[in-house]
Amino acid sequence: MLKPDNEMTLKLCALSANESFARSAVAAFCVQLNPTLEQINDIKTAVSEAVTNSVVHAYDGGTDGYVIIDCKIIGDSVHIAVSDAGVGIKDIARAREPFFTTKPEEERSGMGFTVMESFMDSLDVKDNEGGGLKVIMVKKIGAKIIA
Repeated sequence: MLKPDNEMTLKLCALSANESFARSAVAAFCVQLNPTLEQINDIKTAVSEAVTNSVVHAYDGGTDGYVIIDCKIIGDSVHIAVSDAGVGIKDIARAREPFFTTKPEEERSGMGFTVMESFMDSLDVKDNEGGGLKVIMVKKIGAKIIA
């Protein structure tokens, strides 16, 4: 991977209350690329889904874990990695299928990965070293306004 032009890392307790902060912080970081309102909303939606998935699934709604968000600006793209050290996913390919959910009793739609993929230019889901999961998303924005 190329050397980032800028980067930040957030480490948040795995609490639903932190989801809105996470999406706002990532959106604020992306402003230096001069995104459109639509692009910012796309990023916020994808980050919201990724963080919510970690809170709900990785730690089963408990508060013992963390969600880590790494953001990097490389050229005209933002690279966002959302990771946790939770239980992971046994079958990532199946989990990426639309409407698949491990919590149907909680009325989960099973569309988290589908939503992330539809709002970002690329999405990769992999096991995190040491346990848990890492969701890596990339969105091409445009010309930087801050060097």
